[in-house]
Amino acid sequence: MSRKLAGRRVVLWPVNIDAAASRGEGRKIPAREAVRRPRVEEIVEAAERLGLNPVVEDARYPRRWWEQRQRIIVDKKGSKLETLKMIAREVKKIREEKTRRRQ
Repeated sequence: MSRKLAGRRVVLWPVNIDAAASRGEGRKIPAREAVRRPRVEEIVEAAERLGLNPVVEDARYPRRWWEQRQRIIVDKKGSKLETLKMIAREVKKIREEKTRRRQ
């Protein structure tokens, strides 16, 4: 991420909103507000719905540098934690909608 975008965009790793991950593994929001095993595609769809202009990049998560992962860079709305919580809520809505469609 370039320096000129610093402060206006935020880097989101799927583990940041993963209810199955511990805080030590990288979860940033409370487990009750997080989503179990979020996929990059779900996060991108949620960010698009919220108008956060997501960009997906291949990168290595610093705490698990030996694994190739993807990160999502999105526009910042409020604080980083508020942005993460908004995305997690939207992912939950997406999953509910898909569940309703299957029934």
